Amino acid sequence: MDAGLWNSPVGRPLDGEGASGRLTIDLAAICRNYGKLAAMLAPAKTGAVVKADAYGLGAGRVGSALLAAGCRDFFVAHFGEAMKLKPHLRDAGRIFVLNGLQPGSEAACAQAGIGPVLNSIEQLRRWRSAARNCGRVLPAVLQFDTGMSRLGIPPEERPLLRRELEGCGEIEILCVMSHLACADDADSRQNADQLAEMRKIAAEFPGFDVCFANSGGIFLGAEYHHVLARPGIALYGGAPSGGGANPMEPVVRLDVAVIQTRTVAAGIPVGYGGTHVTSGETRLATIAAGYADGLLRSLSSRGAVYYDGIRLPVVGRVSMDSMTVDITALPPGTLSLGSLVEVVGPHQTLEDLAEAAGTIAYEILTGLGHRYQREYHH
Repeated sequence: MDAGLWNSPVGRPLDGEGASGRLTIDLAAICRNYGKLAAMLAPAKTGAVVKADAYGLGAGRVGSALLAAGCRDFFVAHFGEAMKLKPHLRDAGRIFVLNGLQPGSEAACAQAGIGPVLNSIEQLRRWRSAARNCGRVLPAVLQFDTGMSRLGIPPEERPLLRRELEGCGEIEILCVMSHLACADDADSRQNADQLAEMRKIAAEFPGFDVCFANSGGIFLGAEYHHVLARPGIALYGGAPSGGGANPMEPVVRLDVAVIQTRTVAAGIPVGYGGTHVTSGETRLATIAAGYADGLLRSLSSRGAVYYDGIRLPVVGRVSMDSMTVDITALPPGTLSLGSLVEVVGPHQTLEDLAEAAGTIAYEILTGLGHRYQREYHH
C-alpha cells in the first residue's frame, strides 16, 4: 500500500451513509502480490482463487483487477459464485468450480462455458451426459484425493476412472489436480507424501497437465508448481506459510468508529455477564462492530485495537454489534463519537488479530461483513 493509504485514514470521517467503519481494500496490492507469485512460478501459470466473494473482498472487483494483471484462470467453490463472477471477466478468463456441480446445474454450467472440477465418478458421468445433451465437448478438471480425505477421486476408484475415460470424447480434461493439506507447514511430512501420490497419479493418467500448488505450496519449491498453481490467501496479503516474515504485501485495512466514551470507577462490570471488572478508574470506548461484523466473540478480553500506535485492549465480551475497549492509555478527550480506531492495519496484521481470536487469517478475512464502508484503491 502507498504510505498515505496505510498510515492516515483514521483522521478522515466516514461517508455519512451509516457504515460502522471503513474497510480499505488495495486492489493494486492484490495485483502486486499476484505478480510476485507469478514471477516465482514461471514458467508455470498462475491462477487465482476468488471463492467466498474473493475471501470477502468482492469477487467482481478483485477478478477484474486480476484479469487486467494477466490472470486467466479463476477458481470458485460453487457454481453460483461462478455465474456472478463471469460478467466481470468479459469472456477473457476461465472459471473452475472447485466443489463441482450439484445435480441439476450441469446444463446451465455447460451453457455458461464454466468448467467444473469433477470430484467423483458420479459428477463425471453427469457431466458426460450434459455434453451429450448439448452436442459438444465440454471442459473439466479432474480432482484426486492425495491424502486430505476431503474432495477428489479416492485411490481405490482410480482403476474405474481409467475405464470411464476410455473413449470418453465428450469431455476435454484440461488438467488433473489435488489439494495440499499442510502446505502452510513446510516441515510437514504430508507435503512430500502428497507430492509422491500426485506424481503417481500423473503417471497413471499421462498426457494431462497438473495443477497442485496452493498459496503455501508455491513456497514449498518448484517441484510442487507443475503447470498451473492456484494461490488464494497469499493474494489477499495473508501469510502463505507459518513462521517467519510474511512475504506478501498487506491488502486490507479496517478502521471502526467509536459510538460512545465514558469514565467508570473501580469495581464496575463491563459487558455481558460482567466478565470484566475494572480494577481502578477506567476510561472506556464502545466501538461499532462486533461478531456480526467478523470480530469474533473469542476476542473477548483477549483482542485489541489501536489508535496512533497505542494498544487499546478489548475488555469484557464482544457483542453482536459492538465491543468495548480500554482507552485509559490515551490522553483524555482523544477519542469521541465518530473517531476511528485501527482493527487491522500497520500495528495489527490479519495474523495478529487471528492469533488473538484463536483462529486463522482466513476466518477473519472472509468474515468481515458488509456493514463497513468499502473503499477500493487501484
